[in-house]
Amino acid sequence: MAVYETQGYKMDNTGRRVVVDPVTRIEGHMRCEVNLDANNVIRNAVSTGTMWRGLEVILKGRDPRDAWAFVERICGVCTGCHALTSVRAVEDALGITIPKNAYLIREIMAKTLQEHDHAVHFYHLHALDWVDVVSALKADPKKTSELQQTVSPSHPMSSPGYFRDVQNRLKKFVESGQLGPFMNGYWGSKAYVLPPEANLMAVTHYLEALDLQKEWVKVHTIFGGKNPHPNYLVGGVPCAINIDREGAAGAPINMERLNFVEARIKEMIEFNNNVYIPDVLAIGTIYKQAGWLYGGGLSATNVSDYGTYEKVMGDPSTQQLPGGAILGGDWSKIHPIDPRDPEQVQEFVAHSWYKYADESKGLHPWDGVTEPNYVLGDKTKGSRTHIQEIDESAKYSWIKSPRWRGHAMEVGPLSRYILGYAHALQGHKHCQRVKEQVDTSARIINSDFPKALGLPETQYTVKQLLPTTIGRTLARALEAQYCAEMMLDDFKELVANIKAGDTATANVDKWDPKTWPKEAKGVGTVAAPRGMLGHWIKIKDGRIENYQCVVPTTWNGSPRDTRNQIGAFEASLMNTPMVNPEQPVEILRTLHSFDPCLACSTHVMGPDGAELATVTVR
Repeated sequence: MAVYETQGYKMDNTGRRVVVDPVTRIEGHMRCEVNLDANNVIRNAVSTGTMWRGLEVILKGRDPRDAWAFVERICGVCTGCHALTSVRAVEDALGITIPKNAYLIREIMAKTLQEHDHAVHFYHLHALDWVDVVSALKADPKKTSELQQTVSPSHPMSSPGYFRDVQNRLKKFVESGQLGPFMNGYWGSKAYVLPPEANLMAVTHYLEALDLQKEWVKVHTIFGGKNPHPNYLVGGVPCAINIDREGAAGAPINMERLNFVEARIKEMIEFNNNVYIPDVLAIGTIYKQAGWLYGGGLSATNVSDYGTYEKVMGDPSTQQLPGGAILGGDWSKIHPIDPRDPEQVQEFVAHSWYKYADESKGLHPWDGVTEPNYVLGDKTKGSRTHIQEIDESAKYSWIKSPRWRGHAMEVGPLSRYILGYAHALQGHKHCQRVKEQVDTSARIINSDFPKALGLPETQYTVKQLLPTTIGRTLARALEAQYCAEMMLDDFKELVANIKAGDTATANVDKWDPKTWPKEAKGVGTVAAPRGMLGHWIKIKDGRIENYQCVVPTTWNGSPRDTRNQIGAFEASLMNTPMVNPEQPVEILRTLHSFDPCLACSTHVMGPDGAELATVTVR
């Protein structure tokens, strides 16, 4: 099956094969293979999750109140989102309503994660796909200062001397032969288009973000005791409140701690407005002017999210980033999404290294089966332990293939922003801020920054700009900006509620398993940094009978399914031209825009802790 059509793409694996293994600057282990035509344009893409690990296996038979502490260890990057999803799943199964303070604290913790994760993703994992670090040595610090004041006049650190100092630090790295965190880049590649001054500005902000991110996660340590892996609690949050200094002994939440949290939130807002957003818009403008509007893939057609950020606790109609599914690029029709419906969310394994009794069918997570089956196709080149080229017509990934009503979907901040924008166009009052952010960004990229930078203005529409690698990167920055704004509202509401006399942080009415039904099942969802996250749990006789997670990278990084539909990673690479296949910057740029987390997307389960498989490496 060398040539076939799927989802509007003509797949052709007859051309030159380029392999990137491992894909780095991500969480976990990933491999990518593409085929190029005679013009070095990608005509086939194959994404492989190469890690297999077993964490959820230990949940079978355990107390569901403890599940959050185990599943939180799925990943050390998206700290807390799995724990929050887990407690929501158990609370859904047992019918537990949490106190208002607990809801607001959880929201602040979740949005702190978005702030931290998005900033670290852009500056420390993704920016180097756009920024030529070594080129920054050629920059004129005075012109860099002028550029900074053009794109972000409010940022206080913008003097020529400031940028000269950073440039000198970088020069010492280079002259010593040790680039430190900037090693192993394709510096000098013609795929980079930023002028030296923009590169120096971005490298400087890389260092600024490195300092700030460690302060932001302290919000987790205040409410959750630590970071990574802050503590959670079925029924609420595990932190007491006492705003009276004299009686604050033993209570982690007092006015001093709350003031610290408020200061960090305001710091996040300032960084987003003065650094993060301007950087992404400036870089996006320059690359857009160079014609680099690639990488949209499924975001141009199929996107989905469960919906998040309720303005009023327990009222989904007040979600500030409403969920749903869009198919075929029709933003005028938003399909409702229900994670409980067995016909909606299903996982397939036709091209995954797992086994179903009937692999022509998908399984809903409540009925999920994860039995490893590591077999390679006949056309695979290499050995089982050293694959040179994978056979995508067979099984080729440790990631399953989730589908929504049979459709491959893209998930993530870009999907949330496309859905939010579409909802806003239909008059949804709680997501007009999303429309304002997107429209403002489009104006800046098309007109404001081109004029300021001496470039020609353009007239790209929102629908042309958003479903691209640039748009995917921008959506994360916009979500960070919006989350900080919403977080400040959450914080003010929390303080007002405490001052009104409400200090409850947990509902333990159903803590005793004797109050539970004999059998129960629930689902929890969260807007994780990388996209929509769901946990499904079945409880029987007070113990976990089954537990399944379908995570964002499972959606985005999925291999082909029974209908040969490609996943979001694969679709995003299609039809992208490469400047130099020996320096695959374009592949990394688009894959990194998703911020892949392979650790989250591959896991196994088994009954009663029994051995699932023995893998012998020869």
